[in-house]
This record gives sequence, structure tokens and C-alpha cells, in this order.
Amino acid sequence: MQNEPLEVTFKVTDLFEKLGVPYLIGGSLASALYGMVRTTQDADVVAEMRQEHLSSFVSALQDEFYVDAKMIDEAIKRHSSFNIIHLETMFKVDVFVPRPRPFLQSQLDRAQRQVFIFGVEVSAKFASPEDTILSKMEWYRSGGEVSDRQWRDILGVMKTCSGELDLTYLKKWAGELQVSDLLEKAMQETS
Repeated sequence: MQNEPLEVTFKVTDLFEKLGVPYLIGGSLASALYGMVRTTQDADVVAEMRQEHLSSFVSALQDEFYVDAKMIDEAIKRHSSFNIIHLETMFKVDVFVPRPRPFLQSQLDRAQRQVFIFGVEVSAKFASPEDTILSKMEWYRSGGEVSDRQWRDILGVMKTCSGELDLTYLKKWAGELQVSDLLEKAMQETS
């Protein structure tokens, strides 16, 4: 599989679309799309899964992926995360089942469909550049602000998309998410 991270991830997001589960691809795949490309060991997908999706999700993926129904059930109940592993490539997809909050709804509303050609046309919803930056800033902050990789991803998206970013949106949500200082720092470093 030449485009392994995307092709494997799209198998999962395709299923979310069939099941009617709101989702978006975030993390390093989104930051690579809008910023600087880097290798990744996994894909991050935010999905509003509910109990009624569990059996269909597991049965549709169990032949191609390692899936643990108990782990997925717990993640849905606790609004936490689970992972599934593509058996052929061993590529991991981390699925985050978030608690409802205004920023999540904004992210899902602003998710952007991206189209790729892998012999056939495929598409999936990705977090917007602004939401990618804000999510990365939340992760950077919660991780003790020590991850050079997260910070480089933030700066990469900001540099690549400069002039196209909705700064009003960024500043509003940076304030709500208590990362305004990080946004200011990133803006200074990329100006």
C-alpha cells in the first residue's frame, strides 16, 4: 500500500459515513495536509460513536483489522479513545470518542472534505487548518508543552496557510480553550 496511512484511515472513515457517525480526521494527517509532511505511526480520528454503532462497526472491520469490542464499548461509555490495527500493514487508527462540547461541534461543522486519487477517487472529512492548529495547541499544552513535534506541526500549518487562516476564529477559540498565549507565540514565530 503506497499511501498506507490515508488508505487505511479511509477504510475506517468510509464506515463512519455508512453508519452516519459524524467524524473528522485530525492529528498528524491533518497537519501534514495543511503544513509540512512528516511520517506518522498512526491516524487520529474524532468520531461521535454511540452504542448503536458498536456491533456494525466491529463486524464490518474485524476481517481486516484487529478490533476489541470491549475496548470500543468502554471508550464509547467513557468518552475516551480506542485503537484498531490494520492487520496487513499494522497501521494503527486511534479513534477519539469526545465529550460533547462547543469546540467539538464547531470542528465537526467546519470539517473540510478532501479528495484523493488512489486509482479511484476517495474522500474524507479533515479538521480545518484552524481547528488543526487549535487541537494541536490543546495537546501541546496538556502534554506539558514539551513536544517539539507538536509545536513544529502547529508552526508548519500556520506558515503554509498564512494569509488564508481565519484569525478571528483562531483568537476566539484560543481564548475559550485557554491557549491564547500559545497562539501569540506561534504567530510571532511565523511572522
